[in-house]
Amino acid sequence: MAADEVLTIGRIGVDLYPEQVGVPLREVRTFARFLGGSPANVAVAAARYGRRSAIITRTGKDPFGDFLHDALRGFGVSDRFVTAVAALPTPITFCEIFPPDDFPLLFYRYPKAPDLEIGSGELDLAAIRAAGVFWMTGTGLSQEPSRTATLHALQARAKAGMTVFDLDYRPMFWPSRAEAHRQYARALPHATIAVGNLDECETATGTRDPAEAIAALHAAGVDLAVVKQGPDGVAASRRSTNESVRVLPVPVTVLNGLGAGDAFGGALCHGLLSGWDLETIMRFANVAGALVASRLSCADAMPTEDEVRALLT
Repeated sequence: MAADEVLTIGRIGVDLYPEQVGVPLREVRTFARFLGGSPANVAVAAARYGRRSAIITRTGKDPFGDFLHDALRGFGVSDRFVTAVAALPTPITFCEIFPPDDFPLLFYRYPKAPDLEIGSGELDLAAIRAAGVFWMTGTGLSQEPSRTATLHALQARAKAGMTVFDLDYRPMFWPSRAEAHRQYARALPHATIAVGNLDECETATGTRDPAEAIAALHAAGVDLAVVKQGPDGVAASRRSTNESVRVLPVPVTVLNGLGAGDAFGGALCHGLLSGWDLETIMRFANVAGALVASRLSCADAMPTEDEVRALLT
């Protein structure tokens, strides 16, 4: 079997999005069901560009878990590293949709999410080393045994190829920002690429200033640092090639901004694997994120390359 071009690890679940926009959850009548979870969405986004992608994760042994297997396969993402935890239910996430910038999330990951039960012993280290891009997230560091497994995967990969740390800070999954910072510091030296918004960069580096955060990420051993700044666009710096760019946001009518970051991530993987220069990658990823922000769902909304290039021009 050919090596995966994009291999992600971590969170997966079922997203239930209201079909009534601008209505609080207590008044919503109907929901649409989608595959969710940032690493799963990134794998789907990469597959949209024809990339061989897979995810390492765990679901409940229940109908929602079966749905996630079906959805991954339908999107062309390999589910060979997706296993079930019999004692835990597949997570469900609800959101409220108040465009353009308010999308509260309600996570049902109790008593514990199966994707936090990934263990070191079940990792295919050869596949992790061989992947063109290996993508992990901050949420995977929030609890054991996922934390140790994620760090073990990073150590085994030894910065081979492109190793992405999606800073992905979710306060509800951590006892404190300080504890997240401590665990992030353990993972950063093993990453070649770090991606995050200003709040996530503060968790990783202690600062919300984009230039200072980029400098701190470089100092931690990261070659490519990408800082997403919302209405101020994206700043990126690649130390090995001395490239530094800032790309402004793409104006769209926002319907649901929750999938934009994952669309950006999948497009980033595609651009890196294609060998594009940094500005081209950032512009392409920015447009991919904007397209998904203009659509309701996350995984189902991931664009094709033709759709991104149409908006680019």
